[in-house]
Amino acid sequence: MDLVCLDLEGVLVPEVWINVAKATGVDSLSLTTRDIPDYDTLMRHRLGLLDEHNLSLDDIQAVIGEMAPLPGATDFLDWLRRRGPVVILSDTFTQFAAPLMRQLGWPTLFCHQLEVDENSRITDYTLRIKDHKRLAVEAFRALRFTVTAVGDSYNDTTMLTAADKGILFRAPDNVIREFPQFPHVNDYDSLATAIAT
Repeated sequence: MDLVCLDLEGVLVPEVWINVAKATGVDSLSLTTRDIPDYDTLMRHRLGLLDEHNLSLDDIQAVIGEMAPLPGATDFLDWLRRRGPVVILSDTFTQFAAPLMRQLGWPTLFCHQLEVDENSRITDYTLRIKDHKRLAVEAFRALRFTVTAVGDSYNDTTMLTAADKGILFRAPDNVIREFPQFPHVNDYDSLATAIAT
């Protein structure tokens, strides 16, 4: 049986932190795993900026509440779920995801958790497990699924490598250049074709 694992941000929805950067004027919050491959380094950078600019979880959730899936993402995901099981493997957080998951029809999502104090200040984060995307793909394959994985960034490349088929979707030039072994597509029709063949 075929199973598809998708990254969330950049594949189905816009990048949350880029939208937060635009809304708050804190440009350095726009850095993502497309820019900084080490996730802990990136998150420590973000937490420092949130603290420096006195930004809370409430502020971020207000931005997310105004976001919508990428054009065509909902139809693509509906098509994909009619074909078989789909799991979203993301480095986002449960406290960020709900408004976007609702708009996508509540797909299955594995992600991380933020630690938040009584003043809505984000104090830390907890990974589900390190390199969870790769480990999830390996577990699905051990369950005898044939896995296709789709992502756009450095933090997706280990799951793309672990999958039976890995596909880059709308990835930046630096990621495409460094991982030429993965086919790259830029629109949902091409992605559907790449998954189906």
